[in-house]
Amino acid sequence: MSTTASANHSAQKSNRCANCETELLGPHCYKCGQPVKGMVRHFSSIIGDFFDTLLAFDSRTWKTVPSLFFRPGFLTTEYFSGRRVRYVSPVRLFIFLCITSFFVTQINSDWAINFGGNKSVVVDTESAERGLDQAVENLKDLQKKHAEDNLVVINLEEVESDLVEERIEIKTGLDELNTDLDKVNVNLNGVTGASKQSEYFTKDAIASGLNETITEIDEEFFQVGWIPDSLEDWVNKKVDSAHKNVERVTEDPNRLKKAFLGALPSTLIIMLPIFAMMLWVAYIFKRRLYMEHLIVALHSHAFICLSILTANLFYSASEKFSDYNVISSLFDNLFFLLIIWVPIYLFWMQKRIYQQGWLITLCKYSFLGGAYLILLALGAALTVLWSLAEL
Repeated sequence: MSTTASANHSAQKSNRCANCETELLGPHCYKCGQPVKGMVRHFSSIIGDFFDTLLAFDSRTWKTVPSLFFRPGFLTTEYFSGRRVRYVSPVRLFIFLCITSFFVTQINSDWAINFGGNKSVVVDTESAERGLDQAVENLKDLQKKHAEDNLVVINLEEVESDLVEERIEIKTGLDELNTDLDKVNVNLNGVTGASKQSEYFTKDAIASGLNETITEIDEEFFQVGWIPDSLEDWVNKKVDSAHKNVERVTEDPNRLKKAFLGALPSTLIIMLPIFAMMLWVAYIFKRRLYMEHLIVALHSHAFICLSILTANLFYSASEKFSDYNVISSLFDNLFFLLIIWVPIYLFWMQKRIYQQGWLITLCKYSFLGGAYLILLALGAALTVLWSLAEL
């Protein structure tokens, strides 16, 4: 009897909160809020809860992502209607897609630039020419070594003849390439009035352009008399650091790519409340709360990040199947359709959420889009400056 009573007591206790003894009706106590599950359990279970909390990788993901991409404004209207638990929250959705999309862009792109014009092409061609000369010499040595075997000599002579013809074709192509490049340089010099080779694609020109951009940003936004001296000193140090890092960037542009794409998610996060404020001003007579506009901004930015991620996948697939014209063309067309879909989606989303006429929606959409692109360009310029300063 004592064993049965003890078991009943344990079962009754397991159905009550360990903190306040309130009867449990779910995974959390409704009175004190303490969760039933603690940290003292299997590590795999804790890891699963961590990813579920951070990334919301559960059944909601497969309901959320397709709706986000193919149904403009659907997730936002569902959220406003109170049907929230069945979808990934807007904040989690945006943060995950923002970080993932720019991470994939970072590893999927190469900013290495041949600043030296056509020198690499010429060097590679000359190397091939020297290799063919060496191969011809080796064949002649083999002919001398096997002079008694007529069959081997005949085969070696045929190979030598093919290599000589190949060398002549490469030499001819090299001469034509240099002639065309000379014509291009002459035309550029005639347009600019310069007597030397154009410097549009040289390291010095790129470095000069970056330095001028940094100086313009500094003069336009930071050279104001009312900012505190401490802040002005900090800005001057960052500007000096950016100028010093320009040479490193021209040597290895991927340094800037890594810093720039790493800083862009932070820039978008800063732009979110600004865009929500723009929506609030544009639809002030709708008497919606600012947080409602922020939800709209979160979903629209999440869609843009998802589009960036999808574009990277299409681009990678097109490159991977470049030998198969049909498949490569298919992904190129999908990439083009995606570019068209983005502005259509955002316009349709705005129309569906705010329920105004087509003409007034188009006017507000154009105004908001233009103003936001200007702010985004400013944010990108400041991000470039910050990325250069933090290299």
